[in-house]
Amino acid sequence: MDASHVESDLVDVLFTEEQIQARIAELAAQIEADHPVVEGQPDLLIVGILRGAAMVMADMARAFSRHIEMDWMAVSSYGSGTQSSGVVRILKDLDTDISGRHVVIVDEIIDTGLTLSWLTSNLSSRNPASVEIATLLRKPEALTMPVDVKYVGWDIPNEFVVGYGLDYRERYRNMRAIGTLAPHVYGG
Repeated sequence: MDASHVESDLVDVLFTEEQIQARIAELAAQIEADHPVVEGQPDLLIVGILRGAAMVMADMARAFSRHIEMDWMAVSSYGSGTQSSGVVRILKDLDTDISGRHVVIVDEIIDTGLTLSWLTSNLSSRNPASVEIATLLRKPEALTMPVDVKYVGWDIPNEFVVGYGLDYRERYRNMRAIGTLAPHVYGG
């Protein structure tokens, strides 16, 4: 879906599809350079956080110029509302044993940092060689938990953004751009 199809729902478009694709390719190249292929070692494992990171993961995986492995986790800290409950639950765990593996968690956005702080700690307890975080967007003003993010696409203001995996009530995920959602849509 193009942003023009929901133009009245957006305040503005922050990043176009072309800008997103270019930035994801840059992030993949940076990750690849930091994790060279080592003979006899397993491929780099990238772990996407469902559901929002699906678009980022797919495009990032295609941007690598070598073999990587992919796995997925689903975690929740929101419960049924729009405010974090403060309790993180694993809804879908990894299928891969990460012991001795280099792992890069891929997410579409870091808001409070609560979920990723908890998730990094959880995965680190599984004896990986390393755990790093890559995110397309980060809201520094919204952070309430310290999170060491190695790869950041863009820092953005603390606004409600949608598109490219980011949703409001499961809508807008398939928008190819990222835009600021208009307050009249969500009652803000």
